[in-house]
Amino acid sequence: MEGLLQSLKFKNPEMQKFVCTLVGFKAKMKGKNKNWYVSQTLWWNGQPIDRHSQEYQDLLDSAYESLSQNKSFRKALLTTTGILTHSIGKSNVSETILTKSEFCGRLIKIREKLKTENKFIEIKNA
Repeated sequence: MEGLLQSLKFKNPEMQKFVCTLVGFKAKMKGKNKNWYVSQTLWWNGQPIDRHSQEYQDLLDSAYESLSQNKSFRKALLTTTGILTHSIGKSNVSETILTKSEFCGRLIKIREKLKTENKFIEIKNA
């Protein structure tokens, strides 16, 4: 996911594809010096996206929904309980491509959906 998020800082679609292949810290460092925040413009497939737009939020929702199909991700998320926090994230949407609340809110929403699905499967199999 970090590769995808950092790729949004690059206008060039080929560079985006490359950054999407990076993981964790390597991805973070690749996007570190991009000054996207000056214009508040991010990019997907060569198309500009306003950081403050619903289109951007929809893109994040779609990305996290896709991630939720990964079995390892699902298992890890379902082992969590209670409130999820992100201690090093930022809160101001103008300073980060994913705020603490955008990140944790999506994880909580996906976790609740997965729990509901699991309960349905348990009832169906009972």
